[in-house]
Amino acid sequence: MDLTTPTRIQRLRTKGWRAPQNAAYVGRPTRFGNPARIIDADHGLVVAWPGGGTVGTWPTTSEARRFATDLYANWIRKPEQAALRDLVRGQLAGRDLMCWCPLDQPCHADVLIYLVAQEGWPR
Repeated sequence: MDLTTPTRIQRLRTKGWRAPQNAAYVGRPTRFGNPARIIDADHGLVVAWPGGGTVGTWPTTSEARRFATDLYANWIRKPEQAALRDLVRGQLAGRDLMCWCPLDQPCHADVLIYLVAQEGWPR
């Protein structure tokens, strides 16, 4: 198996677009998807975490995505997520990762790429 560091690919709905061979979709509803959701509220963008309500208000999507990505990074580092981290390393190593997030904005797929590449992350 090729264990090179994966790259992030933005999944598209453009006619004729095809996912590259050996790329893995990591968005919702996969087990690798970010549980944090960005919601457009009357007063701005908020981030919702399952069972935790909504957090903060952001004026831009990029700022809200950064917060949602940080939430995901903190969550996946928790000891109770050890089995998920092992699954990430086992199933995503050497594969490019696809999500809907624009490539110029933060995305939980970046966290997964880092996780696959770094041995220093919690087991």
